[in-house]
Amino acid sequence: MTPLRMAKALYTSAMTWFLYLLECRNGSIYTGIAVDVQARYHAHVTGKGARYTRSNPPRRLLAVLEYPDRSSASKAEYAMKRWSAAEKRGFCLQRDALWSIAAGHVSQLANPFSD
Repeated sequence: MTPLRMAKALYTSAMTWFLYLLECRNGSIYTGIAVDVQARYHAHVTGKGARYTRSNPPRRLLAVLEYPDRSSASKAEYAMKRWSAAEKRGFCLQRDALWSIAAGHVSQLANPFSD
């Protein structure tokens, strides 16, 4: 491994990573990981994110989960991608997780579906 790659690996492994779930306009749920969820969401909205969200643009951010490093976020992403859309929605509702990206930050909103 080159010194540059080693430095990059150490830098990204020491950062906080986030797993996020997006509800797309077609009703599907996209799952991804990022260091900066706001920037990643913007990339998805503008068609510069994942190939999937280019053809299925996001409607809203459903959940954001924090992980201490990329490895644990990737493992959680892998596990969650195996869930059905219904299981992901149920998970979001249990966590009261509806999120908003506005005014330069990500914030959690009240869940309109809870009692």
